[in-house]
This record gives sequence, structure tokens and C-alpha cells, in this order.
Amino acid sequence: MVLRGINFAFATASFEKAEFVIVGVPFDRTTSFRPGARAAPNAIREASNNFEPYVFEHDLLLTDVNVHDAGNIEDCGSSEDMVRETKQVVTSIVKAGKFPIVIGGEHAVTIPAVQAFHDVGVITIDAHLDFRDEYMNNKLSHACVLRRNADHVGIENVLAFGVRSISIEEKMAKMPEYIDAYTIHEEGVEKAFKRALNMIRRENIYFSLDVDGIDPAYAPGTGTPEPFGLTSMDVKKCINMLGPRLVGFDVNEVSPPYDKGNTAALAARMIIEVISVVHNHRKKQ
Repeated sequence: MVLRGINFAFATASFEKAEFVIVGVPFDRTTSFRPGARAAPNAIREASNNFEPYVFEHDLLLTDVNVHDAGNIEDCGSSEDMVRETKQVVTSIVKAGKFPIVIGGEHAVTIPAVQAFHDVGVITIDAHLDFRDEYMNNKLSHACVLRRNADHVGIENVLAFGVRSISIEEKMAKMPEYIDAYTIHEEGVEKAFKRALNMIRRENIYFSLDVDGIDPAYAPGTGTPEPFGLTSMDVKKCINMLGPRLVGFDVNEVSPPYDKGNTAALAARMIIEVISVVHNHRKKQ
């Protein structure tokens, strides 16, 4: 892996001492609308340097948290290459007892990240159900993420939150649990996400944030924007509610060419939120 000189802010710990390990996957070869997510890992790292090291609402100084930035997985020529390389790297992080934070890239990076775990539930925040068996003759497409996750952990252990786009093919198949954005707006995010947490049967949860799950008013720099999404504060509340159940995280589908850096900054701040919430819960325990 090669980092090319850009580290996530405050990620100064060695791998051995780290509680959290960040790895970038600059891959967007199955993108079907607006490419550019391959540029996201380093754009998010750059944006992270905008933030203060003190996260006041969590009373946490990030310089006191051991975070290691392992760099980027080198350019992969195919989805199969990306899955193989990413699974190998994330598995090594999990086996070492570290908390993995994966920066995509397109949403397909979640497939190998989840495969590095056993006995987890998976919650994705996503505008799309992503439950096709294959898309454009590729079973490892960004449009097949939740289906491949279900293959690994069981359909009863996956859930999509914030959905507002379902294909007719997905509608005709056996679908996983999901809570759509319209229901969330009516119920309120906290009530709806509490219900989502109760649906997941496994205690440990891997959380995947596709930024197109957030309304494009807040996150315009993404490959497949969909109106009527969640707010950035909604997602922050979800991360806080996950608390001690959270064991791994990725943020994906940031496409830097399509805005002025706002979406990369939001993704960086969500990473900081995850670090803050997980670290403080572990400290209490």
C-alpha cells in the first residue's frame, strides 16, 4: 500500500499501538453514472485536516486516540482483484484486534470489508437497496453490495436504512429488511434507527455509509445522487446510537469532482464521529 504523503489527521500511531486502522480503497470501476470515487480516499484525508483535534460534544482529544493510517490499496484492475486485496488487508486488521475504517471508493469496497468478519450484522445507510444479484454482468458491482453481504452473514442480518430507490428486479425478489427515507422522515430518525437496531439479530454491527444515503443538498459530491435523503445530523445520531455494537465502518461513494470539497469534509467528519463514539464507549467499559 502506498499513501503518497497524505495522512488522515491525527492518525500518527503505529499499527501495533493503534486502536483504529484506516485504509483507503481508490476503486470505482463498476460505477454506473458519475465516476470519480477513486479520488475520494486522499480527498477525505486532506479534508480531515480542517477539523480541530478536540471534539467538544464527546469531550475527546483526538490526539489521545491511537489511530494508524495504513495507506491505500494499490490500483486494482478488476472487481475480483479489489475484493481479494481488500479482504486480505481488512482481515489482517481485524485479526490484530483493531477497528477497521475503510475509505472508498465505490460501495463495492464494503463487500470484502464485511467478509473479513464473522458473526456480524450489517447496516448500510444508502439511497439504493443494492440487492441485485448482478449488475452489468458483474456480481461484485456497487449495485450488489447488500446481496453479497447477505450471502456472507445471512439475509436476516442485513438492513438498509434511508432507501429511496428500488429496482423492479429487486422488488420481484426476496428482499432484505429496509427502512425507507419517507418512513424515517415521518417517524423521526431516532425512532426509526432504534427499530433498525432491534431488527439486527447479532450484537456486533458493521456499519457502511454510502454518502448518497444523505440528501444531495448536504452531500452533492457523489456518483448517484437521489433527492429526499437523510440529513448529515441524522447520520451523526445513527452513529451515536450504534455505540458499543459497532465493530467496523466504511464510508464510500464520495466523488470529489462533483463539488467543492463539501462531501469529502462531511465524510472525514463522519470518520471522526465513529472514532469518538467507539473510543468513548470502550473507555467506559
